Amino acid sequence: MNRSNDRLCIPQIDESHVLKAIKQLVHMEKDWVPTAEGTSLYIRPFIISTEPFIGVAPAHHYKLIVILSPVGAYYKEGINPVKIAVENTFVRAVKGGTGEAKTGGNYASSLKAQELCAKQGFTQVLWLDGVEKKYIEEVGSMNVFFKIDGEIVTPSLNGSILEGVTRNSVIQLLKHWQLPVTEKRISMEELYQAHMDGTLEEAFGTGTAAVISPIGQLSWEGKDLHINNGKTGKVAKALYETLTGIQYGKEKDPFNWIEKVTETETIPVK
Repeated sequence: MNRSNDRLCIPQIDESHVLKAIKQLVHMEKDWVPTAEGTSLYIRPFIISTEPFIGVAPAHHYKLIVILSPVGAYYKEGINPVKIAVENTFVRAVKGGTGEAKTGGNYASSLKAQELCAKQGFTQVLWLDGVEKKYIEEVGSMNVFFKIDGEIVTPSLNGSILEGVTRNSVIQLLKHWQLPVTEKRISMEELYQAHMDGTLEEAFGTGTAAVISPIGQLSWEGKDLHINNGKTGKVAKALYETLTGIQYGKEKDPFNWIEKVTETETIPVK
């Protein structure tokens, strides 16, 4: 949030104070935490301007709000592979823009392409770079990973890709497992060639809501890339089970990611 705030000229938040506030809020609303398998309490902090002025300039008044919602699987497919369309017409973001920030404008620019691909039966859009429309960036609501000939690859951060929290967690986990993971620029042409060579073994997206979403099919320039016979791959399955296991307290947390919510965690209400 603070990285995004800096890009959008919004003041920095006090991270420790906000974390305590969120923990207190979750404790107050603990009855809303669902207990069914595959469900969770989604936590969304966001900032809006409350400036009583219309103009093109940074605001001086803001409000930080946190909303909670019980949720199930983000995609109706759940952990089953989704179908993704590679976007060749519209552009989501370019280096120097706001693509690396978490801001509503990024979602707004993606809606048209998302609407069109949904009519064709696809779950999401895979965005290419906005200049050459050649290099893979991210899916509309997820970062993306590919397992190619034993190596797990994700597009390197370039100024137009969001540095997702789950993306970082997956990279840490893969390194912890001593699996080869590389951040680098990868073109759609390279990915298609790997598919033709039989070395494209898995593809999956990562995001806070989806956690891990396997990709079973990519559609690009009239060509359909069916990945791992449309089945969930071993790496994607292991990542999903481990991440959700840590979240639910069933697995050990070697990274100190978990924040425990207790009754003693309170802050003064101003």
